[in-house]
Amino acid sequence: MQDSTPDQITMVEFPSSSMPATADFLATVCGWTPTVYGTSYTDLTGGGIEVGIQGDDDEQSPAPLMVIRVADLTEARGRVEAAGGVVTLEPFSFPGGRRFHFREPGGNEMAMWVPE
Repeated sequence: MQDSTPDQITMVEFPSSSMPATADFLATVCGWTPTVYGTSYTDLTGGGIEVGIQGDDDEQSPAPLMVIRVADLTEARGRVEAAGGVVTLEPFSFPGGRRFHFREPGGNEMAMWVPE
């Protein structure tokens, strides 16, 4: 049975050729609080939704990535595929949860995640 609560956009993730510079810039300009995870990722909070800065070339999307929180990752993947979306990155764990990436029929890459 599907949860009746709508899925929520909880994050926008930006690719960056210099994660520290992008994170420092947004923290300074917007007053957001950074949390650094290793050498290639920073989370910024305080702007209404979380902003992620992805500095790892192998994990970057080519454009900003809308990240949607869902109740059930497997069920959400089924909805994505049934509606014509294509999974571009299989589910994986990250600090705080699991997610997968997909491309919607218009070509935009997005992600869905669940907290752990």
